[in-house]
Amino acid sequence: MAEFIKLYNENPDPRKIQKVVSCLRDGGVIIYPTDTVYGLGCDITNNRALERVAKLKGVKLAKANFSFICKDLSNLSDFVKQIDNATFKLLKRTLPGPYTYILPGNNNLPTVFKKKRTVGIRVPDNAICMDILDGLGNPIVSSSIHDEDEVIEYTTDPELILEKWDNLVDIVIDGGYGGNIPSTIIDLTSGEPVLLREGKGSIDII
Repeated sequence: MAEFIKLYNENPDPRKIQKVVSCLRDGGVIIYPTDTVYGLGCDITNNRALERVAKLKGVKLAKANFSFICKDLSNLSDFVKQIDNATFKLLKRTLPGPYTYILPGNNNLPTVFKKKRTVGIRVPDNAICMDILDGLGNPIVSSSIHDEDEVIEYTTDPELILEKWDNLVDIVIDGGYGGNIPSTIIDLTSGEPVLLREGKGSIDII
């Protein structure tokens, strides 16, 4: 059974944050709030946990389009090829925020993602998420929580999320009701911004 942990975005409890961080370090899988929808995530350095997330999503890990959730842009050079000034300024101007940027991956990507040429980078504007990343010291690999309902695409109620995922993950964080509009996805691999999905983030930036 998953542990249900209540956290407040205004002032996340450091002891509870540490419990989540320890779970991730031990190969745990968590469901956590972002500035858009709730995410399913694990430590980027733990292959066993990555396999679990892929299995839960019903995809092959090597082909999975997971996002790398980062605390800030300092992790960028760990996974992304050198980017030009215009691209960096766009990232700096819009992050933290509800955007996923597709960027060209470099040779330092985790072994399981070596065959991928691109990587999705997210820096959510959410204090709970930021504190977890701060404690962990490296990114979380993440995927959105979808709902089977044909009308509602994303589950927003943490208690309903717990009901569905109770025996599948280790921790469900209750950070209040989540949004049901995902991040805006922008492809920056060709130098020019290309909109792949319009979501919560304004597309006026491109």
